[in-house]
Amino acid sequence: MKFIPYPYQQYGIDRIVADPYVGLFLEMGLGKTSITLAAVNELKYNRWAVSRCLVIAPKKVAEATWGREAEKWDNLRHLRIVPVLGSAQKRIRALDAPGDLWVINRENVPWLVDYYRNRWPFDMVVLDESTSFKNARSKRFRALKLVRSRITRLVELTGTPAPNGVEDLWAQVYLLD
Repeated sequence: MKFIPYPYQQYGIDRIVADPYVGLFLEMGLGKTSITLAAVNELKYNRWAVSRCLVIAPKKVAEATWGREAEKWDNLRHLRIVPVLGSAQKRIRALDAPGDLWVINRENVPWLVDYYRNRWPFDMVVLDESTSFKNARSKRFRALKLVRSRITRLVELTGTPAPNGVEDLWAQVYLLD
């Protein structure tokens, strides 16, 4: 099936392509994953603006959603989605595998940052369910903050950017800004 975006989806794709730091706050079921995949495809294969894209997602989403969504659409099926899950040895092997998007669960962000240290290879990072980074004192936020200067494109995806009030936005906007 060919992915033909709705006008709001095309707007999201265009914003991700045009702006290096974007928060895509759309309700569940409106296609945040397919919008992001289409934008990564455009940035990587048509504009050569991205070389390695990391997706940080909840574990269940990292295991299945990104790969399944890419397989669903004919014009995105060529994207190689590499899950970076399992034991440390399996994760290291996955990071060395050829791909277009590497998908890791959010609990392994501190491990990933420590593994690469000053050799951070990802020029684009997608935070799927960015509210996972709403606490500026959490290990995952502090780890990502260490490599933030090496990330040239950042996309935050969520349907509920401020579930407990506007104070939940501070850390998310800090990563964008």
